[in-house]
Amino acid sequence: MQIFVDADACPVVDIVESVAEKYHVPVTLLCDTNHVLQSDYSEVIVVGAGADAVDYKLISICHKGDIVVSQDYGVAAMALGKGAYAIHQSGKWYTDDNIDQMLMERHLNKKARRSSHKNHMKGPRKRTAEDDERFEKSFEQLVLKVREQA
Repeated sequence: MQIFVDADACPVVDIVESVAEKYHVPVTLLCDTNHVLQSDYSEVIVVGAGADAVDYKLISICHKGDIVVSQDYGVAAMALGKGAYAIHQSGKWYTDDNIDQMLMERHLNKKARRSSHKNHMKGPRKRTAEDDERFEKSFEQLVLKVREQA
């Protein structure tokens, strides 16, 4: 098992590394040239800044039984298709049972945004300590589940 993080603007990198180090699981952080990261624990792969370059690189190197951390439903769907596990930065696990619904909702929301004449969109709400605790608990449960099945 290895953990791959779609690390461009990912707020849970420190939590992922902390849990991974606790269980001695290797981590690879993938980012583009606009978000260069450094880590004392993880391998960092910097990919060119092309559209979706990080996503495609991550999917090309993850394998069955790995864990992918991404807020991108498309990346999660491709990871599940390879037999990997996937988790959102909120702590929600992507599964074969929920990914189709999530992709459809994303599509419908995008369609609604395009048809709206509003120019300004609100960003996501500010991340809280409770959000981090929820992610950490869920992520650790996923790591333990994957270890059991290995």
